[in-house]
Amino acid sequence: MRIAVIGAGFAGVSAAKVLTQFGHEVTVYEKAPDIGGVWSASRRYPGLRTQNNKGTYCLSDLTMPGQYPQWLEGAQVQEYLETYVDRFGLRDRFRTSTTVISAELAEPAAAPSGDVTANPALRPVTWSVTAEGPQGVSTEEYDYLVGANGIFSAPSIPAWPGREAFEAAGGRICAPGDVHSLDEVAGRDVLVVGYGKSACDVASAIAPVTASATVIARKLLWKMPRRLAGVVNYKFLMLTRLGEALFEYQRLQGVEAFLHGAGKPVRNSMLASLQSVATKQLKLKEHGLVPDGDFERIARSTVSLVSEGFFEAVQDGSLAVRRDTEIAELVVADGKPAARLSDGSTVPAEVVIAATGWRQDVPFLDADVQARLTDANGDFELYRFILPHEVPGLAFVGYNSSFFSPLSAEMASLYVAHVLDGAAHLPPVPERREQVSARLAWMRGRTEGHHARGTNLIPFSMHNIDEIIEEMGLTLPRRQRVREWLLPPKPADYRWVTRRLLARRPRAATSVARSGASPRRAA
Repeated sequence: MRIAVIGAGFAGVSAAKVLTQFGHEVTVYEKAPDIGGVWSASRRYPGLRTQNNKGTYCLSDLTMPGQYPQWLEGAQVQEYLETYVDRFGLRDRFRTSTTVISAELAEPAAAPSGDVTANPALRPVTWSVTAEGPQGVSTEEYDYLVGANGIFSAPSIPAWPGREAFEAAGGRICAPGDVHSLDEVAGRDVLVVGYGKSACDVASAIAPVTASATVIARKLLWKMPRRLAGVVNYKFLMLTRLGEALFEYQRLQGVEAFLHGAGKPVRNSMLASLQSVATKQLKLKEHGLVPDGDFERIARSTVSLVSEGFFEAVQDGSLAVRRDTEIAELVVADGKPAARLSDGSTVPAEVVIAATGWRQDVPFLDADVQARLTDANGDFELYRFILPHEVPGLAFVGYNSSFFSPLSAEMASLYVAHVLDGAAHLPPVPERREQVSARLAWMRGRTEGHHARGTNLIPFSMHNIDEIIEEMGLTLPRRQRVREWLLPPKPADYRWVTRRLLARRPRAATSVARSGASPRRAA
């Protein structure tokens, strides 16, 4: 089958490798000049690092290089992905510096009743993909389309009043990914809007070189130190099945049912202890930066680690944080660009870095297809975060963002391969729709609407991976599951999934080295 994959981050790279391994002819389109997605050199900002340690942030068949630090810099992640593509002989499948203008779906009439292709996931279609690259504009036809364009790829910047006069006075408004060098902000008054990971990362990095650096935080979030009390790596607290079980999932069973039932006092005590230690370690009371609400809110939509140097910069005065306020208007004060805040104060602002979230867009699909992908709230209705209900020939990889995003993307890629093999026993569309609608309603409630249109499942990473594996008719080894209750899952421990799926096929594809072999380490 000819398959087009759009996007070349972890999701696109994983999809390319898995689908090639299962015998498909794959072409990957990437608008950036390099492979990497959010880690591309074209989008890296000063201070960009992973939240995960290197042992958990990789694909199953290639570990991170031993010489890399525990928390990776953006350039190191991008280098890993380039190495992965070359190691598995995939380079000629990628078309970089190539923007997909449109992907148009041509559908035949509905399949006859009883035909296996009546399931929309398998109905034969043609996708006409028009893209513009170094050789100009061209259109090619494919049998299947995989959206791997990412849920953190299109910045969402507020439309602040006064922008035109602000920019005319020399002010600049940009997203973190538009700042590529400290020279761009050196000696200038900078506002960083937001309090999530990217906001605090870039604020920490720029504070030493700016004339002034101020974080404008509409709402403070709880932050987790990389090492609690300076000793315990947070991965042992949050990146385990026990850490995940501290937060209430949609369905509870076993230990989770206990922790949110009779054992809830134990669970509450554990979270209270984390809150107390983090508050003291980060000196939040002294800085006036204790967030509203309890520590459980840390996992409402994301878990944010403390950015390296952030609170030290607050301590030494090189970085200010204005809490519980936002930009009301961009202005010109005394002939210089500035911002008027909702508390009535005015602060100098030659550069405004808007770390204000992301849009989850699929601009290459026409309006009719997009409407068929989403519900009345605009949330993506995707079964297992992968398959649309009624759009044939289409799947999404990487729309199950989690703590273990590379591994989650790999499992989603394997699920797509499983479906294309005709081996999946999908529930009827009405049943799938009911399941997904219930999940989205639950996500909207627990995240207060901050669930990235139904694509961000943090902190329930392993639940999603378990569900995908079980739906493919596989069972996680008991010993592995028990170990992961206390220790962070290792992506290499999931190599067996690919091996088992390949072994069940009538014929095994050999285009790419089988991942059942020992895991490799990037050089």
